[in-house]
Amino acid sequence: ATMAHVELSSGTIEYTDTGGTGPAIVLLHGVPMTPQTQWAPVLPRLAGHRVVMPILPMGGHRLPMRPGTDLTQFGMAGLVGELLVALDLDGVVLVLNDWGGGQFLLTEQLPGHERVAGLALVACEAFDNFPPAPAKPLEVLARAPGGMWLFLQAMRLGALRHARFGYGGMSLRGVPDEVLRGWFEPAQQDSEIRRDFAAFAAGAPDRSTLLDAATRLANFTGPALIAGAKQDSMMPLDHGRRLGELLPQARRVEVDDSSTLMAFDQPEILADMLLGLVDEVA
Repeated sequence: ATMAHVELSSGTIEYTDTGGTGPAIVLLHGVPMTPQTQWAPVLPRLAGHRVVMPILPMGGHRLPMRPGTDLTQFGMAGLVGELLVALDLDGVVLVLNDWGGGQFLLTEQLPGHERVAGLALVACEAFDNFPPAPAKPLEVLARAPGGMWLFLQAMRLGALRHARFGYGGMSLRGVPDEVLRGWFEPAQQDSEIRRDFAAFAAGAPDRSTLLDAATRLANFTGPALIAGAKQDSMMPLDHGRRLGELLPQARRVEVDDSSTLMAFDQPEILADMLLGLVDEVA
């Protein structure tokens, strides 16, 4: 599907929409990823379903937001809601992986939240794990002048791109290098994209705010899938159990032989679970 554009209050968001029938599956992405590459191994298995993939301004985007845009976790969740409204998507199956901030659309009942009918939390941030331990240094760098530039220069080195303590540890099968390079290129090449990336990376709320927000997941009564990855070094498996206790209609699964980016490690299993959730919503 070719890239389309939608105008939101803070700027232009690029997205792809496969068309197709049934509830729209909105696949969100990690940092600084793009959903088109992050979900690529799963997409053929969702053929015939409507899949919408927006590129949020987390550093992998190519169109900078207006200066001063709220790109904190809550601000980013607000953009997701605004996008659902702008594209007039209803009865949406919202899918999160790696980035978990889409939950705040529901917990804070931001405009557009009522359009979410089903929720999939796939190996994503939860509770006070924003950002996960391996990404904490990035949050510190993002707050320092020139810090984000420094990080992005480091990511030009293959050894650092694929380091086990960083992006190399997010998939057991390994993220193809051209995909990894593509995630970092926009912010390496454009200072305004770098500015957006830094604003987002520095914008995690404090621990008590996060834990307080998480309790309000209990208000989401639609079907929910909670999929943890057994070899994930970023997202504690225990969070899956806790999320399962919060969400009234949750189905919980732990997937073996997978790290955070389950689409690369277990695409068949992940696609089957997502299609199950779509059936429940439909």
